[in-house]
Amino acid sequence: MNESRITAKGQTTLPKAVREALFLHAGDRVRYFVHDGEVRIRKVLPISRLYGALPYDGPPVSVEEMQQAIIAGATDS
Repeated sequence: MNESRITAKGQTTLPKAVREALFLHAGDRVRYFVHDGEVRIRKVLPISRLYGALPYDGPPVSVEEMQQAIIAGATDS
């Protein structure tokens, strides 16, 4: 079992085993989820990790074209 001490400022150091399990490094961010008296911690992944998640083989699309498509889709519903 891993544990750490809380400082007077409310800070703690994540044990090495926890950092390794979450692949955490200096500068990474974590998010806490509190539910029914328990806390879960997850590594915050940067939005850039989503690049290429959805394949698209067409030509580049401008922001204006995306907005027009969103409006067109909303009015079709």
